[in-house]
Amino acid sequence: MLTVEKINTFYGEAHTLFDVSLEIKEAEVIALLGRNGAGKTTTIRSIMGLTPPRGGKILFKERNIMGLPPYDIANLGVGFVPDNRRIFPNLTVRRNLEIARKGNGTKGGWTLERIYDHFPKLKEIESRMGEVLSGGEQQMLTIARTLMGNPDLLLLDEPTEGLAPIMVMEVMKIVKELKEKGETILLVEQNSTLALAVSQRAYILENGHMVFSGLADELIQGQELRQRYLGV
Repeated sequence: MLTVEKINTFYGEAHTLFDVSLEIKEAEVIALLGRNGAGKTTTIRSIMGLTPPRGGKILFKERNIMGLPPYDIANLGVGFVPDNRRIFPNLTVRRNLEIARKGNGTKGGWTLERIYDHFPKLKEIESRMGEVLSGGEQQMLTIARTLMGNPDLLLLDEPTEGLAPIMVMEVMKIVKELKEKGETILLVEQNSTLALAVSQRAYILENGHMVFSGLADELIQGQELRQRYLGV
């Protein structure tokens, strides 16, 4: 589904990603882990074209997407859930969802009805304006809105950041359900325990370098590895 080959990304003259490579197969959930400032969000922004790399290659379904603008990458089937949510505050929950609808005519695609089946809370608050939603409700809406575009690959950037514990568990329950439905997901998450619980494989970044690639179970069972790279 996605192959990232030795990308190098800069902010101005600051070199932030150094020959970063990763691979995601169809229907996999992959965790991208690391301490704060390791380069996790920059990796997702690089894939999405928001912070284009200066070197390397990014293949999505065998097509080189590096250098394409973000809207073209989205139209090809990459959905992005940013860590700052970016919902439309002056639109209702329902309108936030409807405005993102794309490709719902395909069999098994995400429709408003299917979204409400998986996110019953959004059905309850569909007439509320985005600006009055709680952090957890905004996060649910952001994920649901991205799904309405029927992406083939979902990029989730810190979906539980800043949420109350009860909402953290609700959001991770949603991620687990998406996994069971066969969605392909790259999950950036500060809480490594939660991320590894829903992932098949994991990568770890440290200071912009990829320092680990392997099965999630290897990290779950490897206390020394977690301590070395994640400080947990």
